[in-house]
Amino acid sequence: MASRGVRARTTLAAMLVVAVALLAGAAALVVLVRGSLREGLENTAEQRAAELLARPGDATADDDDLDDVAWQVTRADGTVVRSSVPLPDEPADEVRLPGADHPYLVVTDREDDTKVSVAVSLEELDDSTSALVTPLAVGLPLLVLLVGGVTWVVVSRALAPVERIRREVEEITGDRLDRRVPEPASRDEIGRLARTMNRMLTRLQDAQLRQRRFVADASHELRSPVAGLRQVAEISQAHPGALPDGELAGTVLEESTRLQRLVEQLLLLTRADAGGVDGARSDVDLDDLALWEARRIARGGLAVDTTGIGGGRVRGDESALAQVVRNLVDNAARHARDTVAVGVRTAGDTVELTVDDDGPGVPAGERERVFERFVRLDEARARDAGGSGLGLAIVREIVTAHGGSVAVTTAPGGGARFTVRLPA
Repeated sequence: MASRGVRARTTLAAMLVVAVALLAGAAALVVLVRGSLREGLENTAEQRAAELLARPGDATADDDDLDDVAWQVTRADGTVVRSSVPLPDEPADEVRLPGADHPYLVVTDREDDTKVSVAVSLEELDDSTSALVTPLAVGLPLLVLLVGGVTWVVVSRALAPVERIRREVEEITGDRLDRRVPEPASRDEIGRLARTMNRMLTRLQDAQLRQRRFVADASHELRSPVAGLRQVAEISQAHPGALPDGELAGTVLEESTRLQRLVEQLLLLTRADAGGVDGARSDVDLDDLALWEARRIARGGLAVDTTGIGGGRVRGDESALAQVVRNLVDNAARHARDTVAVGVRTAGDTVELTVDDDGPGVPAGERERVFERFVRLDEARARDAGGSGLGLAIVREIVTAHGGSVAVTTAPGGGARFTVRLPA
């Protein structure tokens, strides 16, 4: 398992680091102890040499034990004056004396034509080093193993929440997005990971619910025109001549047009979900789009006020922005009693598009919901008079993709005012 791999790698890394550090420390300790002991022996030998130089004639062979200190006094011509044991004439730091089991450290001192050589046994130095190395050789591996065991336990406890999170995530499927991973009480990295994962699961659950609602609503909307087409076809087939001339063709044309419009809106929303509504960018005169749509709905006998349309240029996808203006104007025309007002103005770095109607308006509590998909505030409204509930959702998706915002407030005439703000 991955957690065991992490636990093993962490433990081995800790043991390796501690072992290297302890070995380096132990080696430094042994070197320092040997150096200190050797310096003490050198001082002892130098002190003995100074005593022999002060009274070379009084030195006797039985003053020292061969196992501890050996000495020799010679003249400049090499003649040995006194000695406890013969020492080599060649200068050397360490020598081996006959009958001795350990090397000797040799210190030489001169005065006039007299040379004194003192050899001090290194047995104490070797014994002290052995006494230090033995416990280090036993203790260091035990200490490394202790560190490894403690590290294993600590890492195991630290990874226990991760293993619980992993087991819970393994049980989560597309049908069980309501489940959440356990969140540790600690505020460390693992706790933040668990909280982030739960927020991700919440977003996935919300997206799934929106998708299911969208599929259900889309199926319902598509079923209506299909059912209308089937109904008139069955009547025409069962009772030839029962429908007036042209009614079958008119119904088929009306319902197929409505079906086509609905499919196009669904495709546009699909593009919006995939981030594809922001196409090729170009300079777009928003006032031209507003005037075109105002003239279009004016042909239907509705009074349209265009006095508020001024210059306003933005950069974006012209076809998508034209869809925004058309959807807002069509929405206003459906709800207006007599008049629709369209305005465009530039305010600093923002171009503002407003579409007003003198209809019933949008209640304050519903002003955010109207931009959701398949939402119609007047559910009793006839479908041929009302929209599919996708127009305003499309407006918000396109405006958001262009870095703008859209909101609904109360119009000066008492109806609804939709305001779109886009970067100039």
